[in-house]
Amino acid sequence: MNKRAYETAPVLVAGDGKLAGSVSVCLLQAGHEVTLLTGHEPEAQKLLAAHLRDLREEQAIEPDLSRIQIVDEISGACSWQLAIVLTNENLADKKNTIQFLESILPTTAIIAINTESIALAHLQEGACWPRRIIGANWVEPAHTTCFLELISNETTNEDLVESLYRLARERWKKDPYWLTHGTGIRQRMMSALIREAFYLVENGYASIEDIDRACRNDAGYYLAFAGNCRYMDLMGTYAYGMVMKDLNKELANDQTVANFFTEIIENGGLGMQNNTGFYPYEEGEAAVWAETFRKFSYQIQQIIEKYPFNYKEEAVVLANSSH
Repeated sequence: MNKRAYETAPVLVAGDGKLAGSVSVCLLQAGHEVTLLTGHEPEAQKLLAAHLRDLREEQAIEPDLSRIQIVDEISGACSWQLAIVLTNENLADKKNTIQFLESILPTTAIIAINTESIALAHLQEGACWPRRIIGANWVEPAHTTCFLELISNETTNEDLVESLYRLARERWKKDPYWLTHGTGIRQRMMSALIREAFYLVENGYASIEDIDRACRNDAGYYLAFAGNCRYMDLMGTYAYGMVMKDLNKELANDQTVANFFTEIIENGGLGMQNNTGFYPYEEGEAAVWAETFRKFSYQIQQIIEKYPFNYKEEAVVLANSSH
């Protein structure tokens, strides 16, 4: 398939939960025919209906529902040239899914699979056609955020990644980045921040509320406009260098998870899913948070679109289009 043929080609999404639903909506908005393969069809139907309602209310968009179907099984050979896989972070589960897809997809099809902590090479190992397996990490809700992390290595067919990168940028309203050394960076950076936060809480320097206020009211204020490095340029790079010179040697380097967080997990804490996490939640409060976040995701999308990351590039495009 040539590089442009993926633009509106049918796509298979394989996965469960919120992310699989919002990725499906993202693709539907871009004009693809979408098949969502999930083991939780009733939940997927409910999520999809909610997302489509939001599109009507927030953006006055009426997606073509005839272009999406939800199935709980697939048998026999299929013609999809792009499969997007969203599984839990378990090597065996991911490899089993890849093996299944290789048994039904054409040998030329792209398999784009999420992988936060597992190196791409481990997913390619033992595959029949490892060159077409690409790492692809999304953020929920995928249909309102511009995040997409693409991962390749020396084994990957670069033409396939280039096709996926162009598709994400031109059709899916993403601002993607492409990493070529086989591992992602988003979760590594997030984990480093969380590790330091847990250290501060565990050792009595701060409370959970302090951590969240520090993140929300400082980094959360500017990260929608600029990344950390651009922000340091804006504020004065030298000052940050001087602070880090003294502070870096004191930052946490724990190899295990903080005890208080381990206790939350061992006690069955699932966050808002069962009203037990870092914060306690009363019955019905999770629904209020979910609705608030739904509204926020559309509002912040509008703000981010006003201030694109590559603002110089966008300025040139706008200037050229006005002639």
